[in-house]
Amino acid sequence: MKDLTLDREKMVRNQIERRGIKHLGILAAMRQVPRHLFVSMEYQSQAYADHPLPIGYNQTISQPYIVALMSELIQPQADDCVLEVGSGSGYQAAILSLLVSKVHSIDRHPGLVNQAQAVIDTLKINNVLFHVGDGSLGLPEFAPFDAILITAAAPKLPRPLLDQLKIGGRLVLPVGERWHQTLERWTKTSEDTFEHDQDIPVSFVPLVGKFGWSDSDG
Repeated sequence: MKDLTLDREKMVRNQIERRGIKHLGILAAMRQVPRHLFVSMEYQSQAYADHPLPIGYNQTISQPYIVALMSELIQPQADDCVLEVGSGSGYQAAILSLLVSKVHSIDRHPGLVNQAQAVIDTLKINNVLFHVGDGSLGLPEFAPFDAILITAAAPKLPRPLLDQLKIGGRLVLPVGERWHQTLERWTKTSEDTFEHDQDIPVSFVPLVGKFGWSDSDG
């Protein structure tokens, strides 16, 4: 397969920097991580294109800009422990692994988790831990987290995830209807108070679970 370094550089320059992402660590991570390894051979030629791609199990790898934007919205710090809900291909976790100390990533599809783990192992990334389960419940045994990034759409914010944030922690997720959502960020300012703001309209696959959509909805 041809060297795709230039494709990654064009992706970062044309899709991410031009849209206003300025975090130097995120830009560097997206230049470094080989996105094409996180999709099947069938889609590798499109891996750096400006749109999501299917990864099986009715799931997708997000558009590169959305990966960058969500990473920036959680305001990653080098010593953070981050929870990712919705492992998907593992690409978002790989980007986060270069920005924070530890990433816990959970997905309800064992097949996706196994695929993601295989690529992460190939890249010798050792600060990502994958889990299989209902992501809407979070991972209370590893809480509290400095940041939580939810890569699937919820009808409303899952309360267990808010409860698993540290004070000062940031949570980013798409919230809304089945096909149309708004990207939101919640910041925990005390044990009982949160600041909340909204970003762009988005469309994500559903977060299926006890505090998300049901299987029939999804």
